[in-house]
Amino acid sequence: MKLRLFLGLVVLAAFVSVSFALEKPEATYQVFQFARDQIPRVDGDAADWAMVPESYVISKDQLTNESKNQPAAGDKSLAVRVKVGWVKGLNRLYFLYEAEDDFWDFSESGLRNDTFELMVDGDASGGPFVGRDQKSVWLKERVGESAVVPDTRISDSEFKWAVHGVHAQNYHIFTPAVDKDWTLAWGSPTWIKEFPWANAAQQFTFKHGDSGKLTLEFWITPFDYAGPEGPPRAVESVLSENKIIGLSWIVIDYDGKTPRGFWMLSPRKSALGHGSDLCAFRLMPIAEPMLPKLAAQWSWKIVEMDRRLVAFRDESVGKVAAWKWDFGDGTTSTEQNPQHTYAKPANYVVVLEVTGRDGTAKRSKVWDVQFR
Repeated sequence: MKLRLFLGLVVLAAFVSVSFALEKPEATYQVFQFARDQIPRVDGDAADWAMVPESYVISKDQLTNESKNQPAAGDKSLAVRVKVGWVKGLNRLYFLYEAEDDFWDFSESGLRNDTFELMVDGDASGGPFVGRDQKSVWLKERVGESAVVPDTRISDSEFKWAVHGVHAQNYHIFTPAVDKDWTLAWGSPTWIKEFPWANAAQQFTFKHGDSGKLTLEFWITPFDYAGPEGPPRAVESVLSENKIIGLSWIVIDYDGKTPRGFWMLSPRKSALGHGSDLCAFRLMPIAEPMLPKLAAQWSWKIVEMDRRLVAFRDESVGKVAAWKWDFGDGTTSTEQNPQHTYAKPANYVVVLEVTGRDGTAKRSKVWDVQFR
């Protein structure tokens, strides 16, 4: 009964969040698409990211400083640059974090550590995903004191295991991580920080208290559902071209005994635990200069199995003026996206040849199309 009531309240919060879904409506940030043969190697070397244009960089001057006691000089003591990438066909988000600071603070084994705190909502569904108090504050901000908040009807423990990090995730990434895991996965599914769902590498030469530069590369897997029970029931967020995801981060700067800096990409601090307060990021198509001038590519699907009717779809790259399909049974077509009925069961070799101003290209698929 408690769980049903709680889930109903979560649905209410989702409806309330529709008007406020994703902050900074005037800005949609871009996620760079890497080609499959240019996936960045996670080794702490930023060379793989040189192809990413400067227009994709999000620097500290685009963040909001939330540290009320931070001295003016503190704003100049830390420089941060972030690039975000993805690869079509992989449900991963890649990050390059480059930072220079005059005092790197990472001597303690606990939470106190210079930090890059990342929040991601892979399907931009919004809603609370960290802490019951966070949800209460968010609802009251927008609905008022009359907002329905589950105070005693569901326990803190039940809330944590049902919501905390389940449908959106918060990574408290230590910069640098020394003698500890590279990140705290804040919530109940702590397994999401482990390989093969995430990976990280860093390069730096400074010691605690020194100045210097940190280069951090990592990738994560966003999840629509990531429960505390582990990967078997998890649902990865499907990443596709032009999809909007919710994403934001906070840069936390400890400087020994002096006040810390706290810079946020979202204008709302509550973004650390509420998906509706994240920023909109678009998964961009691959940049034209990275594409071949002409390449044949295609896909297929069975329309009617009994009739052996197949639909073919041209997915070629470049300026194509003419198409020639060889269906592998002695018949051909010059349509761009033909349908074809096979007379008898067999394994077929299907070939698409495309022609354009940049020449001719072919692509065959051996025994993909088969009927037995």
